[in-house]
Amino acid sequence: GYLEMDSSTRRNLEITRTLDGNVKGSLLHSLKHTKTAVGSRLLAERLSNPSVDKKEINHRLDIIDFFIENQKSAREVAELLKGLPDLERAISRLGVNRGGPRDLQSIRFALEKVSSVKNNLHNGLEQPIGLLDIVRNFGEHFCIIEELTKALMPELPMLARDGGFIAKGYNSTFDQLIILRDESRSLISGLQADYSSVSGVDNLKIKHNNVLGFFIEVTAKHGDALMQNELFIHRQTMANAVRFTTVDLSELQTKILDAKEKSLAIELQIYDDLINKVLTVKEDILKASNSFAKVDLSCSFAMFALQNQYCRPNMTDEYIFDVKSARHPVVEHAMKLQNQDFISNDCDFTEDSNLWLLTGPNMAGKSTFLRQNALLVIMAQAGLYVPAESARIGVVDKVFSRVGASDNLAKGQSTFMVEMIETAAILNRATNRSFVILDEIGRGTATFDGLAIAWACVEYLHEVSRCRSLFATHYHELTALQAKLGRLSRHTMDIKEWEDQVIFLHSVVDGEAKGSFGIHVAKLAGVPKSVVERAEEVLQILEEDERSGAIEKLEDDLPLFSAVAKEDIKNPVEEALKDIHVDELSPRQALDELYKLSKLLNK
Repeated sequence: GYLEMDSSTRRNLEITRTLDGNVKGSLLHSLKHTKTAVGSRLLAERLSNPSVDKKEINHRLDIIDFFIENQKSAREVAELLKGLPDLERAISRLGVNRGGPRDLQSIRFALEKVSSVKNNLHNGLEQPIGLLDIVRNFGEHFCIIEELTKALMPELPMLARDGGFIAKGYNSTFDQLIILRDESRSLISGLQADYSSVSGVDNLKIKHNNVLGFFIEVTAKHGDALMQNELFIHRQTMANAVRFTTVDLSELQTKILDAKEKSLAIELQIYDDLINKVLTVKEDILKASNSFAKVDLSCSFAMFALQNQYCRPNMTDEYIFDVKSARHPVVEHAMKLQNQDFISNDCDFTEDSNLWLLTGPNMAGKSTFLRQNALLVIMAQAGLYVPAESARIGVVDKVFSRVGASDNLAKGQSTFMVEMIETAAILNRATNRSFVILDEIGRGTATFDGLAIAWACVEYLHEVSRCRSLFATHYHELTALQAKLGRLSRHTMDIKEWEDQVIFLHSVVDGEAKGSFGIHVAKLAGVPKSVVERAEEVLQILEEDERSGAIEKLEDDLPLFSAVAKEDIKNPVEEALKDIHVDELSPRQALDELYKLSKLLNK
């Protein structure tokens, strides 16, 4: 029931984590605007396992539509969900005896929000089928809310073993022990007043020591009066005082000494009972948690889609992929943070044109365009709006991506071997309902080997797999395949050449690239000038001689020394700098000299 993606595809498309293992910079990070932890996890789950059920996808999209059409309700629900505790985690901790009283409080607090959210969603609004199911699954939780409200104190400790979390009035036995534990002084004072009244001895005192425990003490002259009273039991006679006890005092002493231990034991028993009651309705609570997650995801994404001009994808069973003015969600997000605009592009696959051969310079945006369209498929089938003006997408069964270079030395696999393993997986498993992006197949080996492999892969995708495919390459010879492969179309990344510079326009147009402009990219990267100039010379020789005799011609040359000789020419900027005496310049003169140097550098 899920869109199939292998591990390399998930890694290359950076769905939940980037290639270096960070969440920031991934698709999930760019789309995550949920208010709750459960909503965030649901988004990650849907992006990791998009659906292939068109009905289910459309139900999810209908709920987002509902919140877009009812923005007031969306804002109110979002406000209600702020600070919502994580029900799933709380239940999990309690289920494995790793929880605490605060988990019970979190469950109560979250369940108390159920009625408010349900009332907001009803509120006279017509709900789609998917949302009706969500509201139904919220359930009713009055009994467990009432139980937890009665049982728990407002302020709770982190751990149950610390005690002090059961409210007064919940358990009468526990209440008596708490009174004994916390109010023993007042009970002793009350008993002392009663005994003074019964004996008529005003200076009667109840004291305590570690030998006798609690005892009644009177002066020696009042000792005889208490001796004659059957209520009092003689314990000890001293020079100036006589000590007694009573049955009630002994019982009170026992209760007071045991109260703390017993109260904690009863409190822990009550805590266990509360956990059992919660776990008895665990499934209902998890359903409510799942409903919170779905409402949060749909509500937050609706607001996000409105702010960023995302559109609802039209999902169909047809063999089609037609997106207009589409953008890469992650790159666009990063560019917005820098106040830059993303250049959008169209992509149109039909049964008569299902294989795009994409050429163009390095750094022109080929890989971005490839990933962009694969991510649109994933987002659409996750039940989310997509960054495009319009999108019509036939449901895809598998997405495959072969992008980038990596090796696996631990398994004895070179970069090229990894590339071939991933390519083999795609060619062996892709169906006519799959979506495939391939970037630079064959680049890790000799030129003719790589070209031959790329050529054969294109033919296989066209004739056997017959899937919707984007194939980016620097092998411009492959463009000749259009003549014999009817469903293949040629496209390239548009550029503009101006004053010996290459300007990348990041637009996809029909046709083929005039060149790869790799030397220009090397120059941008900061490769030494002598290396760049020599590379241009070598390229010119190779192109003019068409490889015949070019290698011998290059071997006879001494490129390193000739390049260095060129660099020995005196640099006018350096010469001008030598003539400047910095310590003798005024600020105005220094500025004038700086202008002169700038002009020399531009020349």
